[in-house]
Amino acid sequence: AAFAGEPVNLTCVASGPPEPVEVLWWLGGEQKGDFTPSPSCFFLFSVKSVQQQDAGKYWCEVEYHGRIISSEPAWITVEGVPYFVVEPKDVAAFAGEPVNLTCVASGPPEPVEVLWWLGGEQKGDFTPSPSVLFVKGVNDSIKFYCEAKNTRGISVSRTGTVHIKVRPDSPQDVKVHHVSDLNITLTWSPGFTGHSQLSTCTIQVSKGPGKKVKLPDVDVVVPPFQHVFEGLSSYSNYSVRIRCDNEVGSSPFSPWVDFHTPEGAPSAAPKNFTFELSEHQLTLSWAALDQEELRGRLLAYKVQWNQGGESQDPLLFKDNVARLSGAGRFFNATFQVAACTMAGCGPWSQPVLVMPVSAMQAQTQRGHMWVGLLFGLLVATMVGLLLIVLVRNRGKETQFGSAFAASGTDVPVSFTAARSFNRQFPEPPESTLDSLGINSDLKAKLQDVLISERLLTLGRMLGKGEFGSVREAFLKSENNSGQKVAVKVLKTDINSSSDIEQCLKEAAYMKDFHHPNVIQLIGVSLHKRAQQRLPVPMVILPFMKHGDLHTFLLMSRFGDEPFTLSQQILIQFMLDIARGMEYLSSKNIIHRDLAARNCMLNENMSVCVADFGLSKKIYSGDYYRQGSVSKLPIMSTQHRAMW
Repeated sequence: AAFAGEPVNLTCVASGPPEPVEVLWWLGGEQKGDFTPSPSCFFLFSVKSVQQQDAGKYWCEVEYHGRIISSEPAWITVEGVPYFVVEPKDVAAFAGEPVNLTCVASGPPEPVEVLWWLGGEQKGDFTPSPSVLFVKGVNDSIKFYCEAKNTRGISVSRTGTVHIKVRPDSPQDVKVHHVSDLNITLTWSPGFTGHSQLSTCTIQVSKGPGKKVKLPDVDVVVPPFQHVFEGLSSYSNYSVRIRCDNEVGSSPFSPWVDFHTPEGAPSAAPKNFTFELSEHQLTLSWAALDQEELRGRLLAYKVQWNQGGESQDPLLFKDNVARLSGAGRFFNATFQVAACTMAGCGPWSQPVLVMPVSAMQAQTQRGHMWVGLLFGLLVATMVGLLLIVLVRNRGKETQFGSAFAASGTDVPVSFTAARSFNRQFPEPPESTLDSLGINSDLKAKLQDVLISERLLTLGRMLGKGEFGSVREAFLKSENNSGQKVAVKVLKTDINSSSDIEQCLKEAAYMKDFHHPNVIQLIGVSLHKRAQQRLPVPMVILPFMKHGDLHTFLLMSRFGDEPFTLSQQILIQFMLDIARGMEYLSSKNIIHRDLAARNCMLNENMSVCVADFGLSKKIYSGDYYRQGSVSKLPIMSTQHRAMW
């Protein structure tokens, strides 16, 4: 035993061969230093000023030829002023709520007694440790500590505080992150918690400039102090503020934080689409979209028109009125209009058919005539039915019994055939790849993407080329759902198997493409032609809402109503094309006809590299040699691609 502050020495003697050994000291399972070599068998462990934390069981270990030998243990007992095993801790309570405070101190020497101090005043006398102080309740924060006494002296504990629980302060650092046209991520930091854990926070959002419209409050369980707010409107001004709650009540709201959501494509088509046709001019007009439907800053109204079953170049206008000269050329044409923002174009309006006034009046007169005929037919039918009922009720008798069915008798069952059959010209069977005369490898590759012709409904023509045309179409799936697609149709006057095989090779290439900037194959279909040996192959591709990049860029600069494309958008177009071509290069494909006309814009304004009719696959090596005669576009082909 030793008093605190005194020096203490422990010795360890090892008997054995007179050769150097190493010793290691331990205190209660804790290593004290490293192995200490010594030329003798006498080892010393010294503590210059022993303290309470040095008390405990000690022993030494000797390593001899890889073997550890442990000594008998020795104990150091330190006598001094008491030390605290449990010191007072801060506590939080409601105003007037009772609180228990605990203090535990130990020797040696024993016994140890404890005295409490609360708010600077002594509470009672010394009592044996451990000691608990019962506080009936306070209305304000108050400090406390305890003293521990034995025969060696007195120790004083840390000072604790009894806090009174109050409402929290308002949240801080409210920030809006990851703003999109539909949602935001909101983060904040809690303020002073009021000595009570926060449980929930309430988010208030208002919309619109000036007199704002308050949206429903959102309650969030915390932590974490963040929330994803969904269901917002595009291109709109919002403000947000937050308050938080603990078990006492709610904090004040934080200051309003303003933010603005980006643009989106319009959600509705222009309404009230009408036309006026004069001798020299066609005037189209429609109702402008409100801001909620527009979902962005209006770039232009896009007018598409169709004449004779063929789609014409679209027109762009800044206002909701279009004036077109040369009225006669628009007879029997159909027009549609859509609004466009930086994020894309919205849905098309219902089509309007342009007709001369005289034709419309004649059509109206014919309509009135048909209404009169239908009304007369309806009256005649009703009179006939009334006569039949009267005749049946008379129940005329003949020598063979009742000539009319009496009431209550069974009604004969009639049926209509669900389908009629033409015995002279039966329906032709579905075409297969076997009927094309193509090589077996190409046939095997396209077999799993062959789509029945009955699932396709062809629409208007989107464009023409040397080998065929591209048409808008509707592809119906087996579960009766469907999607709008684009279909490349080979010319019907091409009857060569080699030309058909060249068309299908393009589809075979695209089957393996899976990249957002390279157009992907949906499938291949075969159109059976009457009295023709070979069917017409049709390649089914995704519908590209904004057409080819060449036309889009021309319309932005030289259209009737030009619009501005920012440098950021143009750079994005270039990056999209570069990513697509990089992907094709990784697939060992050389395009040989990369041009703006062969780059398509989808509904998200992303560019997809398309038209692989002249593409070639390099199966080995890093170079390609043109070994056969094929048609190449002279104006857009680099010299190194032509030779």
